[in-house]
Parts: sequence; structure tokens; C-alpha cells
Amino acid sequence: MNIKELEYFKTVCQHKSITKAAHALYMTPQGLSKIIKNIESEMGASLLNRTGTGISLTEAGAYLYAKLPEFLNSYHSICSEIRCIEQRQNHEIDLLSAYGILRLVTPECLVDFKKKYPHIKFNYREYPDRQVERLFQEGEGNVAFTVGNGLLKNTRATFMEKYEIKLLVNRQHPLSGRETVSIKDMEGEKLYIESSEFNIHNLILSQCRLAGFKPDIVFETSGFSLCHKMVQQNKGISVTVDFIFDDMKQDDLVMLPFEEGPFNWETYMLTREGKAENPDISLFHNHVMYWLEEIRKNSIQR
Repeated sequence: MNIKELEYFKTVCQHKSITKAAHALYMTPQGLSKIIKNIESEMGASLLNRTGTGISLTEAGAYLYAKLPEFLNSYHSICSEIRCIEQRQNHEIDLLSAYGILRLVTPECLVDFKKKYPHIKFNYREYPDRQVERLFQEGEGNVAFTVGNGLLKNTRATFMEKYEIKLLVNRQHPLSGRETVSIKDMEGEKLYIESSEFNIHNLILSQCRLAGFKPDIVFETSGFSLCHKMVQQNKGISVTVDFIFDDMKQDDLVMLPFEEGPFNWETYMLTREGKAENPDISLFHNHVMYWLEEIRKNSIQR
């Protein structure tokens, strides 16, 4: 049993389902079930009641689940602090970025930073929004670009940009002639949308629930590009944000604001709170914020 397996158990408890937890963890239910059984075997206790209708926690399972947050937070805090010390001493920046934000910041921003500060080792990785948040909370990376409200524990959040989320339809779609649409207009339409690992998915689904219906999601993607492609082929509708729409330059697509909005796609840069100051991270933070300001002033083209 290792820390990652305990994280898996925590995810199962949160989803109250091995199948749903496996989906969130990009695993097979069979593989996840085997891990849970290994934990039970090592602890010598049954942690889950398994029935035909789902799972529930045993007394031992409830006790473990209650103790896990404090234990895991302490473990990740220690690992994060050690990693930060190493990264500061080695002049290393390890960026975790939610998909789409590097397009917003522009790759040229990162290239320019590496040219100006060649002594700094720069690495970056891209993930869905929620995976970035989980990894950063677990101590991965020392800077993160994320989508959401920036309210993660033990982090400093710097607002970067926000864009309005709008409905995306083909120009041949009946809604394309409208100036605005309501959430209710999405009812019965085939919807292509980013998966539940993206905050835009959960925002749209919560708005549909408030409007009294469940959207007809025909496919969940890992990015805006495939959504745009499906709408371009007039196979359904989607949601998007202004700068992605402008970047795609697809004349046969139309963006429509929601009457209930604006709903915003907000981006933040996260650094760790309470850690010893890392001059390299300060340089990167200032560089990115300067670059975004120059884009706003049209001094740099996105």
C-alpha cells in the first residue's frame, strides 16, 4: 500500500462509486477494485460494503476516510516543501497548466522567458483543469495556470484573464440568427463539451439543472478543438470562449451570449503560500503578467 493507493480510496469515498471514481482517475473499475482489495488485505479489515446497488463505508472504512485528509495533507506538505527546496536550489520552474491557457498566454511568452533567463530550468505539463488543481494540491509543480476561482488551499492566486463563455452553433443552425440564447435553448440539442475534469463542463451542467433539464451530451472531449470541429460539421452545439473562437477563425460558426450570464472562464496563476521566496518564480510571475498586459495593449499579438 502506498500514498497513491490511499488517494484512490479517498476518491472512491468521494464518488461513492468505484465506477465513477475509476472514470475520474482514468482507470478501469477492475483495476481500481483490485487496489481497494489490496488496501483491505494489508489493513486486515473490510473498508467497503459492496451491494448490487453500490457501495457504502464500513465502520473501519469511515474511520480511515475521516483520518485521511489530515494524514495526506501532512504528507503532501512535507513532500512539497522538500521539492520546493530542491527546485529553488536547482533554479527550476515546473509549470502545471490547464489546457487552453498556454494558447492564452502564447507559447512565445515561455520561449521569451527561457531566452532571457537561460540559467533557469523550465518544464511544463498540461492537464485538464481539475487534474491541475489535484496535482498542485498534492505538491506537484511550483507554479500552476488554472481555470476557476483560484481558491485552492495554501496557494497564492494571481488573476490573469477572463473570457465570457458562450454557446457555439453552426451558421446553419436555427439559433444562429439570434442575438442571445438562454440555457433552456440547449434542451434537446446534441451537446459536445469538455469532460467533467474541466470546470466549464460542471458550470454548464449546473446551469442546465437550474433550468430544469439534463443536457443531451453526445460526446465529452479533452479540449475545445474537437468541440469546434463537431459544431463546424453541424453535428451539434457546444460552448466556447472568445479568444479560442477568434484563434480558430472558422467563418461557419457563430458564438451567442447566454441571457442568464455572463458566465466566465477565469484564469489564475498559482504559487505556493508560506514557502521560502523563490526568486526564479517571482521572475516568471512578473514576466507572464507583463506579457499579458502587452497583449491587452496590442503591443504583442496573440
